[in-house]
Amino acid sequence: MGFLDLFIVALMPMLKILLITAVGLFLATERINLLGANARPYLNNLVFYVFNPSNLFSKLADTISLESLVTLWFMPVNVLLTFIIGSALAWILIKITKAPQHLQSLIIGSCAAGNLGNLLLIILPAVCNEDNSPFGDSSACSTDGEAYAALSMALGVVFLWTYVYAIMRLSANKATKEIDTNDSTIRDKTSEETPYSEICTEALLPSRGCHTSEEYTDQVEVPFSGCEGKAKVSFLEKAKLHLKKLFGYIDLKKLFAPSTISAIIAFTVGIVSPIRKVVIGDDAPLRAICNSVSLIGEAAIPCMTLLIGANLLRGLKRSEVGTSIVLGIIAIRYIISPLLGIFIVKAANHFGMVGSDSLYQFTLMLQYALPPAMTVGTISQLLKTGESECSVIMLWTYVVASFSLTIWSTFFMWLVT
Repeated sequence: MGFLDLFIVALMPMLKILLITAVGLFLATERINLLGANARPYLNNLVFYVFNPSNLFSKLADTISLESLVTLWFMPVNVLLTFIIGSALAWILIKITKAPQHLQSLIIGSCAAGNLGNLLLIILPAVCNEDNSPFGDSSACSTDGEAYAALSMALGVVFLWTYVYAIMRLSANKATKEIDTNDSTIRDKTSEETPYSEICTEALLPSRGCHTSEEYTDQVEVPFSGCEGKAKVSFLEKAKLHLKKLFGYIDLKKLFAPSTISAIIAFTVGIVSPIRKVVIGDDAPLRAICNSVSLIGEAAIPCMTLLIGANLLRGLKRSEVGTSIVLGIIAIRYIISPLLGIFIVKAANHFGMVGSDSLYQFTLMLQYALPPAMTVGTISQLLKTGESECSVIMLWTYVVASFSLTIWSTFFMWLVT
C-alpha cells in the first residue's frame, strides 16, 4: 500500500476527533454557553463516574480473556515504559528550562501520561473500518483494536493514579515547602526574637547540620551521629528511603477511582470463565446487564471529546506558561518519545516479545505518540498547582496532536505493514 493511501487512512480518525472537539469548543463559547464553566463540572462528573467506567467495562469484559492477556503481556511493560521515559525526559526539560517549582509537577504529568484511552478507542476502530486499511478484515480488526484500546485505557488509569499522581504530588509538596520556607525566611528576618542557637531543634531555615522534621521523618531508620555529623547512608538505603517516600504519596482513595474499580470487575468477568458465560455473549442469562452498561458507555467518547474542546477554550484566554516549556513538552511527546517507541517496539519484535500482529505493533507504537492525558488537569486541580497553565499546555499539545498523530500513524502503519 502506498504512503499516500496510508496517510488518508490515518487522516480520517483525526478529522473525526477535530470535528467533535471543534463542536465542544463552540458549545463552550460565551454566546452559546452550553458547556460553560457551570455546565462542564456536571458533564465531567458524568463522564468520570458513569460513562467512562461503563465504557471500560463493556469493552474490556467483552474482549479480554485469560488467553488474550497471556498474548498481550508486553503491553503493560510498554505502557510503563511510556511513563518512565516521559518522566525522565520531563526532568531533563525542567533542568534545561529552569521551570519554576509550581510548574514542575505539571510538566512531569504532561510528559509522562498520554491519552491512552479515549483517543485509541476512536483511532483504532476508525482505521480498521477504512476501505484501504492495511490491517485486513475490518470486523476482526475492530474487535482486536477495541481489545487493545480497552486494555491500554485500563493500564493508563492504574499508572496515572499510582505512578504519575505520586510523582506530581511529591513535586507539588516540594513547591509548597519552598513557599513555606520563603515565608519563614521573611518572618525570620523581620522577627526581633533571638533564635535558640544552642539547642539542636528544627529551625525556620534548614541548617547544614540539622535536619528538618520532614527530612528526619524520611531518614528515621538510618542511624546518624547527631546535628554536627552527617549520616553515612549507603546507596541501597537511599533507594529504599526514596521508594518508601514515593509510595507514601500514593493515595489509595484516588487509585480506586470508578474506572479502576470498573477495570478490576471487567478483568474478573473476562478471565473467570463461569462468570463470563453468565454475563457475556448472546446466550448469556445476564446479557441484559452487559448490554445496558455498553449502551451507557457509548456516550463516553463523544462526551469526553466535547469536554476536551470545551476545556481547550480556557487555554486561549491564558498565556502564563513560558513558550520554551510548551515547545519542550511538544518536542518530548511528538518527536523524542515516538522515536524511542519505534526503537523499543522493533527491538521487542526482534526478540519475539510482541508477535507478528501488525495492529498490535501499531498500537504499541501509537502509545508513545499520544497527547497528554486530560486527567493530568484533574490531578493539577486536586493538588492546586499549575491549574491555569494546564489549559495552555493542553491547548497547544492537542492542536499539534491533530497533525503529529496523522503523520506518526501513517509512518507507523508503513513500518508494521
